[in-house]
Amino acid sequence: MKAVLLAAGAGERLLPLTATRPKHLIKVAGKPILQYCLEAVKHAGINEAVIVTHYMDESIRSYFGDGSKIGLKISYVEQPKILGTGNAAGVAEPFLDGDFVLIYGDLLFGRDAVKDVLAEFKSGKTAAVMGVVPVDRPENYGIIEKTADGKVKGIIEKPAPGKAPSNLANAGVYVFSKDVFEKIRQTKASVRGEWELTDAITMLAEEGKTVLAAELDKGDWFDVGRPWDLLDANLWALNRMEHKVLGTVEEGAHLIGPIFVAASARIRSGAYIEGPAYIDEEADVGPNCYIRSGSYLGRKTRVGNAVEIKNSIIMDGTHVGHLSYVGDSVFGERCNLGAGTITANLRFDDGKIKMMIKDKVVDTGRRKLGAILGDGVKTGIKSLFMPGVKVGAGSWVGANCMVERDLPTGVVVTLKQDCEVKQRE
Repeated sequence: MKAVLLAAGAGERLLPLTATRPKHLIKVAGKPILQYCLEAVKHAGINEAVIVTHYMDESIRSYFGDGSKIGLKISYVEQPKILGTGNAAGVAEPFLDGDFVLIYGDLLFGRDAVKDVLAEFKSGKTAAVMGVVPVDRPENYGIIEKTADGKVKGIIEKPAPGKAPSNLANAGVYVFSKDVFEKIRQTKASVRGEWELTDAITMLAEEGKTVLAAELDKGDWFDVGRPWDLLDANLWALNRMEHKVLGTVEEGAHLIGPIFVAASARIRSGAYIEGPAYIDEEADVGPNCYIRSGSYLGRKTRVGNAVEIKNSIIMDGTHVGHLSYVGDSVFGERCNLGAGTITANLRFDDGKIKMMIKDKVVDTGRRKLGAILGDGVKTGIKSLFMPGVKVGAGSWVGANCMVERDLPTGVVVTLKQDCEVKQRE
């Protein structure tokens, strides 16, 4: 049996981070999201995978190569246009010769998830088994409807509040027989002009084919669709990592709790690190800084004197040199923060923080949320970021500026001020 992983989408809701990388390559706890999916496939006893790509196709191919580094044989096929999950699955058909696993490659789930869904499929004669997970807000997901005998009757996309037939959401992990491709070809385009895999599943059920649901643990599944989801996903992954200190830890540094320190990383004297935390290769931490739980410091990052990092993702090559606070934030690669840069992460009224997503104001549901910076952002001294703001890749924020709203890619923000100069008496 082979696995198909859908990794074609551009991830527009994750901008500005996805302006320079596919969402599937965003790292949490040291590994890209897609790698967690591939490792779950391997854990289920599957040795061959087909990755369906489109956006920044070459980045994914270059990162995973032939799959030998993670013990898989990986093939690639490009979806010519983004035309929905059904169309994406369809382009993989020539690579398959029987039953297969299909996974949305922008999800995080426990390593047993694929194994459990596959076991349900093998337990009887079924056309499909789909992983499902209980959710608190069904109106945000595709929700399954069941028959009296527990089979899947259909999938309702984002039902109106209070109208959902259950609280079981489509988890994006499936096992199919090849019958599904006939149904994909019979589906009609949605109002968005896309062909949806869920429509094909509903057609299978309506024709009397057996479609079953395998319920996954709610705490072991994340839909990483929006920037703040990355913080939850990162913490989830950190709580499951191996505690290991391989790098250099100077005398006077303190490491408390589960922490991974890569072999070429250096923790300088006076650094205080609370786990779970992950310090990647060639990271340079300290002296005299505070890394709080839930933080991932990427490769070649630099965190210097009097810096506090709390529950944040700092991507490769980013420098937070000194006298700065970064809380509940995600910073892209190769950012450089001037002294005194502060991310505010809490409203005065203690209310939920909102963020602009695709031109709509969205309630994040989070009481604490800092800033999201794209790759290559630079800040001058005493730059301030209000909760929930996003800054596009390559933008520069000048000294003493307070960023209160989102900034696009490649802009320069400076503060105009009038200074009076007098002769001393």
